[in-house]
Amino acid sequence: MSTAPSPPATAPIRVPAGTTAQQALKDAGVPLKGPDGAVVVRELASGDLKDLAWTPDADAEVEPVSAASADGRAVIRHSTAHVLAQAVQDLFPGTRLGIGPPVENGFYYDFDPERPFTPEDLQALEKRMQAIVKQGQHFARREIGDDEARAELAHEPYKLELIGLKGGAGDTEGADVEVGGAQLTMYDNLDPRSGERVWTDLCRGPHLPRTSAIPAFSLTRSAAAYWRGNEKNKQLQRVYGTAWESKDAHKGYLEHLAEAERRDHRRLGVELDLFSFPDEIGSGLAVFHPKGGVVKREMEDYVRLRHIEEGFQYVGTPHISKGGLFETSGHLPYYEDTMFPAMDLENSKYYLKAMNCPMHNLIFRSRGRSYRELPLRLFEFGSVYRYEKSGVVHGLTRVRGLTQDDSHSYVTAEQAPGEIRHLLAFVLGLLRDFGLDDYYLELSTRGESDKFIGSDEEWAVATAVLEEAARETGLELVPDQGGAAFYGPKISVQARDAIGRTWQMSTIQYDFNQPARFGLEYSAADGTRQQPVMIHSAKFGSIERFFGVLTEHYAGAFPAWLAPVQVVGIPITDEQVPYLTDVARQLRQRGIRVEVDDSDDRMQKKIRTASKQKVPFVLIAGATDAEAGAVSFRYRDGSQRNGVPVAEAVEQVVAWVTARHNADPTADPTTDPVIALGDTPLVAG
Repeated sequence: MSTAPSPPATAPIRVPAGTTAQQALKDAGVPLKGPDGAVVVRELASGDLKDLAWTPDADAEVEPVSAASADGRAVIRHSTAHVLAQAVQDLFPGTRLGIGPPVENGFYYDFDPERPFTPEDLQALEKRMQAIVKQGQHFARREIGDDEARAELAHEPYKLELIGLKGGAGDTEGADVEVGGAQLTMYDNLDPRSGERVWTDLCRGPHLPRTSAIPAFSLTRSAAAYWRGNEKNKQLQRVYGTAWESKDAHKGYLEHLAEAERRDHRRLGVELDLFSFPDEIGSGLAVFHPKGGVVKREMEDYVRLRHIEEGFQYVGTPHISKGGLFETSGHLPYYEDTMFPAMDLENSKYYLKAMNCPMHNLIFRSRGRSYRELPLRLFEFGSVYRYEKSGVVHGLTRVRGLTQDDSHSYVTAEQAPGEIRHLLAFVLGLLRDFGLDDYYLELSTRGESDKFIGSDEEWAVATAVLEEAARETGLELVPDQGGAAFYGPKISVQARDAIGRTWQMSTIQYDFNQPARFGLEYSAADGTRQQPVMIHSAKFGSIERFFGVLTEHYAGAFPAWLAPVQVVGIPITDEQVPYLTDVARQLRQRGIRVEVDDSDDRMQKKIRTASKQKVPFVLIAGATDAEAGAVSFRYRDGSQRNGVPVAEAVEQVVAWVTARHNADPTADPTTDPVIALGDTPLVAG
């Protein structure tokens, strides 16, 4: 729910010279309140967004931008960020201001306070913001010269730095942060009664007409952030918030946020004893506990089998290499800042590898190759290491040590389209196997940067091949200009999880550069030496990231075939422990991961424990069950079936796990394909 679709285009509205955009909209009958109401206008001649108070010098045509549109939400959020900054300086005088842009689902503002903000501070700030909103202060734009701005903002060192960078993109984060073109502008907050300025900020805008036009907002958290995203700069305090076009939209988002928190894989990793990040090892470096190791092994075993079925050959490569290898591949000049520093050994510089492809190239080059061997498909679980900044490391989804299910196909130019179609089908099928079946494709192409190597013709051919294969899937294809790797374009699969969030998963990249850089050749049918095309593909992307996404997708309740513990036996009294131990033995002989809870806890507590651990099948047995050679099934949804013969119970568990169902089994025979296998459906007890 990050963005809303833009409303249908309306006929242009004429704004006469000397008339405000707001008055022109009123005269045209355009609503100015509610989710469909206009918050700014877009000048059609320039495409720029303008405040409703904008008065053109000559007649102009505009279109209204509604609050519920993506641009409208950005304006609401940017205005709310400025209210936050005003509240901070009201409650914490002397705090210096950084930047405050809108971002997906909200906004943030960076501050340099005397001390870090506490949760209690955020509560006080939100209360002060509500008072500012209620006052209905007017946002008023004014142009200002550089020298005048420096004088007015002499007490704001970060704003002064932005003035020195004038000419760029506005209130955004990064090394090229600037404040908006040749003309600087300030936005004053004016008292609605006296018209006096009560606060001001350097900003390009646009903004809402007044603070009371902010429909709904809340502050969410604070965190440390380096000024302009550079870890060499001072660490500031970043306060995050969210703002929406209506109270209902705001409430819906907060509910979504709460659900996302419930699914947070970092929390579930602790609760379910799956993995951890010991400080003694280092940031972004995960260790998998026995239960997490089961899930990881199941993932790896399955994807390894699928690669072999799809014609890939399993290889292995070391974790470190001499730097010359990455010079040859081209990675070192482009990605050295994301690689761990070099180690000086035996008069050579060695690097922890950040990618596997150069080593696969050496395997291809190790002997002569014939066209008869192509496509040659190499695959490994390759561990790579990338120096992610501490501010972006995030659980398993952004780590410094990761394992890729990395593969490289070496093909002739004629084989490339077919191989990409083959890889796309493989990727999409694999995601479906793990229960991710809602996705679209993104095509990343070359941008204007000088980081991209290769000729225009090579890029055009590679891009066309990828685009054609992507369109043949019938899936939505979204362009991503400038997002390609330096050596070629790529297709990425953007998968949506159970609550609609999008994650970049698998990638397929067309590479015409590395084969040339490594001098890769094969003997063609006519006896000539030809250069192959190299196609990179990662199905999971990384084991760690995929594990994290699956954990959140299933909220820790993994499908039975993936679950660390598939069955727990719970005796009603200690007398049934031997009986359930024998049932567990039968299940274990069929490859089922099963435990018997023979602790001193009461039966109901044992059931709660199994529920918290999200075990798919709980088998309960009392004296009557033991005498009858039966058990009672209890499922994750709380439903139950009683008096199931042990042999039948074993077969049903095995059948469900073997079939790799991603849905949960239930006690309802009309929805459970395994239960329906029996001659007589069993009734829940």
